[in-house]
Amino acid sequence: MDNGTANSIHDPEENVYRSVLDEVVRKGAQKVLQKAVEAEVESFLEKYQYLMDEKGRRLVVRNGRHNERVIATGAGPLKVRCPRVDDRVLETHDEPRFRSNLIPPYLRRTKNMDEFLPFLYLKGVSTKDFTEVLQKLLGKQLPGFSAQQICRLKEFWRQEYEDWAKRDLSSERYIHWWVDGIHFNVRLEEDARQCILVVIASKEDGSKELLAIQDGFRESKESWTSLIRNLKHRGLKEAPELAIGDGALGFWSALDEEFPDTKQQICWVHKTVNVLDKLPKSLQPKAKQMLNDIFLSPSRKEAKEALRYFVEEFKAKYPKAVQSLTDHSENLLSFYDFPAEQWQSIRSTNVIESTFSMVRHRTRQTKGCGTRLATLTMVFKLAMSAQKRWQKMRGSRRIKDMLSGARFVDGLMLKESQKEGAIV
Repeated sequence: MDNGTANSIHDPEENVYRSVLDEVVRKGAQKVLQKAVEAEVESFLEKYQYLMDEKGRRLVVRNGRHNERVIATGAGPLKVRCPRVDDRVLETHDEPRFRSNLIPPYLRRTKNMDEFLPFLYLKGVSTKDFTEVLQKLLGKQLPGFSAQQICRLKEFWRQEYEDWAKRDLSSERYIHWWVDGIHFNVRLEEDARQCILVVIASKEDGSKELLAIQDGFRESKESWTSLIRNLKHRGLKEAPELAIGDGALGFWSALDEEFPDTKQQICWVHKTVNVLDKLPKSLQPKAKQMLNDIFLSPSRKEAKEALRYFVEEFKAKYPKAVQSLTDHSENLLSFYDFPAEQWQSIRSTNVIESTFSMVRHRTRQTKGCGTRLATLTMVFKLAMSAQKRWQKMRGSRRIKDMLSGARFVDGLMLKESQKEGAIV
């Protein structure tokens, strides 16, 4: 058999193997799910085995099975039959009746599918193409994803976003803000210069929360001012202690007007990219290490020394790279005025980058035209889904000290006797 013949049969065989493997994975997942549901029911029955009638018969027992349901998951459509439980007696004992945590009533798709739909929209997939795309990915037996059902789901999400965007903020206190303007490949109506303004904030307990999502015009000062004033209008009283963002944003001018006492931290990830972009590739590894030496220095004094060393190394041949670094250099080092435990969280806008990294795209626009509100809604749904996975910021226990007026120098809290003579 010659090479051409061998190659000609390779792809069909590979497709068969992949198809078989996919089916094995799907059936395996289906068996695991069914066993997990059975174990959940057994645990519930065991909890109430003490409930018996006068003849010694259990009052909380199995009672057949519900009709088979098909649930959309990342492994494809899974079929499951949940056991029925006769637990009516629990109503007289003020005990909750059985409700599966694995397969809640009316569940037709898992949570990761609800996150997947906004992702597809922001990648430029139109509503009418959703069913075809999902069937190719997850199988033709996929339930609950007709074009009409997708439209109803998007309408529900739109209302959810509008209610969230009007919520009262008067009882909340936000300590840190991470801000950025994000461009997606979905063109907002007829203006490709639109972007989505995002604010994520930490609360007094250190937990992170999506604070604002609003469309803006080229990340301008006017757009950010509108966003901040909207937050104030809805009851936001206290300024954040620190705001972290890209140095190119119009946000900083807006912040100076609306919250002039808030300290500003330029994101080191953005700054590093901007500086390296102005250097030849052969020098970028060396320059990146030198930039790391700046923001990883244990004190502001050592950071400034590392910064001066970078300037001396590159100013003669690459003045644009040096200027990019030295512009607003004090705001690159603001984190030294905050607890050292928080530094990793507040030196960059990583919480925003990691949330939207899969779908942000600054260079290419789709030919199709997405609506402004639909895009805002999809960004909102992605962020709210990601919010469930956000961890408390590092050094959250120090927030109480910050709010009580404690001062920090090089990440360490000053004692009362040190405050007068502290060198910052």
